[in-house]
Amino acid sequence: MADTKKKSTKKQKNILKPSGKLGVMIPGMGGAVSTTFIAGVEAIRRGIGKPIGSLTQMARIRIGKRTEKNSPLIKDFIELAGLDDLVFAGWDIYPDNCYEASLKAGVLDKDQVEALREPLERLKPMPAVFSRDYVKNLDGRHLKKGKTKMDLAKQVIEDIENFKKESGVSRLVMVWCGSTEIYIKQSPVHASITAFEKGLRENHPDIAPSMIYVYAALKCGVPYANGAPNLSVDFPAMMDLAKKNGLPIAGKDFKTGQTLMKTILAPGLKSRMIGLHGWFSTNRLGNRDGEVLDDPYSFKTKEESKLSVLEYMFQPELYPELYSDYYHKVRINYYPPRGDAKEAWDNIDIFGWLGYPMQIKVNFLCRDSILAAPIVLDLVLFLDLASRAGFDGIQEWLSFYFKSPMHGEGLYPEHDLFIQLMKLKNTLRYLKGEELITHLGLDYYNLM
Repeated sequence: MADTKKKSTKKQKNILKPSGKLGVMIPGMGGAVSTTFIAGVEAIRRGIGKPIGSLTQMARIRIGKRTEKNSPLIKDFIELAGLDDLVFAGWDIYPDNCYEASLKAGVLDKDQVEALREPLERLKPMPAVFSRDYVKNLDGRHLKKGKTKMDLAKQVIEDIENFKKESGVSRLVMVWCGSTEIYIKQSPVHASITAFEKGLRENHPDIAPSMIYVYAALKCGVPYANGAPNLSVDFPAMMDLAKKNGLPIAGKDFKTGQTLMKTILAPGLKSRMIGLHGWFSTNRLGNRDGEVLDDPYSFKTKEESKLSVLEYMFQPELYPELYSDYYHKVRINYYPPRGDAKEAWDNIDIFGWLGYPMQIKVNFLCRDSILAAPIVLDLVLFLDLASRAGFDGIQEWLSFYFKSPMHGEGLYPEHDLFIQLMKLKNTLRYLKGEELITHLGLDYYNLM
């Protein structure tokens, strides 16, 4: 009887049903990440692939006590849009359809891409907003033209509205999968919506193409996630616009290869109070991302994202004897023969009991786009869920997916992968009115 009473008093959040089709709009639609994501969804729809790496499709969530042995799939626990409901559209600086772009990206086997030729050929990108002032190593030829950046923003808004009307989707989500732009610091043009719109009309140099997409999305009522380290949505003007229009936003920079390993290893070292002398990281990759990052101005943006992770996880201000004086270096080297098969190499100098030195060496032969594709899928489905649940502004519970998670003013970002996962799953429990899990466990031993 006690269990029945408990279930009847659950306070579930009012979540709108995921009725109708969900439009997925992608700036950078012809890149390796985007084409791998889209081709993957098409393969899974046809039963010729599995959504490995996706929490929304494969992960389970524990409900109640361990003794109850109740761990449904996340997609069975909370109502998410189905893969058959996704409809794709996007922009790219090259005119190739998704079939052609997939072959050029070289992530997936040619036979696998060929099996998906029909749906991929139908997907052709719209002309993109782009300037070599912000991505110096690419030279696009499939571009929008306008006298001002406001003209370009209005063209993107028109694209969004036309896609929604012509496709018949009931809801939209936008995920930036474009290239890393040059490093930009916040300036007065980012301080308010009024200042930003004035900057659009006056072609302010601190407004990058990615910001134009954010502005257009939020003006159209579309949730937005930033998969690159660009200053894109994480400044007052866009955060205020998201709150004003009741829209969830998330970012930034997909957490894939080397940084994923850091957020797994560093919490383990810290949990055992093992000290750090230095952490040297280098990457070799040859895809479009590597080509872009071969430019020092774009690399600076990525470097800032990758360097910040350790500082926040190790908290040197709390543990000065262990973490106040370590050396952290990050390198990315463009090496075309590697393609998307990146090699991430880490040398970690640590010290333990009585200060004795030790080393850890990690050689991660990863594929960034294979790791990023399920992130894009989960962000699409979770942002749509957040929107239907009435969440707006920064979605810190989605930090699990990012190198540089957005966070509220006065807070530090949470980088520990395992704390991030607990936050994500507890948010889902909260939405369904289930008890949050603290892992205290004293009640099992009659200690409470």
